[in-house]
Amino acid sequence: MKTFTYTIQDPIGIHARPAGMVAKKAAEFQSVFTIAKGEKKADARRLMSLMGLGVKHGDTITVSVEGPDEAEAAAAFEAFLGSLL
Repeated sequence: MKTFTYTIQDPIGIHARPAGMVAKKAAEFQSVFTIAKGEKKADARRLMSLMGLGVKHGDTITVSVEGPDEAEAAAAFEAFLGSLL
């Protein structure tokens, strides 16, 4: 399992548009992506679960990636978050 943290830079946080883009990116890989904010966790492929985390500007999320392509997936996903959020 690969894990990294990311601090949200988007002024609005994870709202509908970026949540959809995150879910789409996670679906490109075989690995399972879990995003956690505090005690709450969400499958990155599930739009409503992501929005339910209530992630706002300045919040730090923890992303866990587990699966056959986890090393590649974690690196690509971290870069993607940096360009999006």
